[in-house]
Amino acid sequence: MSGVGVVAALAAEARALGPSMPRGGAPIPLSELALLGGGALLAVSGIGWTAAAGAARALIDAGASALMSFGVAGALDPALEPGNVVLPREVLSSDGRHHPTDATWRERVAVELRASHALSEGHLLTGDQAIDTPEKKAAAFHGTGAVAVDMESAAVAEVAAGHKLPYIAVRVIVDTAADRLPPAAVAASREGRVKIARLVMGLAASPGEIPALLHIARSYRVAMRTLRAIAPHLS
Repeated sequence: MSGVGVVAALAAEARALGPSMPRGGAPIPLSELALLGGGALLAVSGIGWTAAAGAARALIDAGASALMSFGVAGALDPALEPGNVVLPREVLSSDGRHHPTDATWRERVAVELRASHALSEGHLLTGDQAIDTPEKKAAAFHGTGAVAVDMESAAVAEVAAGHKLPYIAVRVIVDTAADRLPPAAVAASREGRVKIARLVMGLAASPGEIPALLHIARSYRVAMRTLRAIAPHLS
């Protein structure tokens, strides 16, 4: 992965790549980069377009010659299940712009992954807010044709295009098209990080959301196992 700059929104996603953590294993601060095996660089951006774009620019300033968006996503296509891999041919922004991914790089990764993982190469939508209900997911699926949604990949793609660098997105499904995200979980992540205290307070106020949160937590563990399994095959 020499020369590749990887943007991950969350520290948990970053840990799937096995980075060399700064300062004796402390979490990677948003302002710092971490070194991955093979000479790649990792930036933990936080959630959302602005954060991801800033991380992508920092990676380029540090010498990255290609960019990758890596992490989890929500399914829009009802056929996708937790742990399925999305390796999109195009990333779509919410305003309708299309960002093609690098065909040669993407196909090389796809060859590595197809034998052992359920893989979709359908379009990936980057939303400016969480698409958190089955109704919103169905509308996005039929309106855009995208199979999955995240909140960072198109921002990284746009920065890569502006610098004429190759780019791919690698995402693993957590919530399915039929899943409703608990409002407390959505509210806890609105500032770009998952605020545990806010999540706990939200669940205390709405304990009926706890079963849905436990369901998503199980799906998240499945997705994280897949992220760790595919990490060695992304060069």
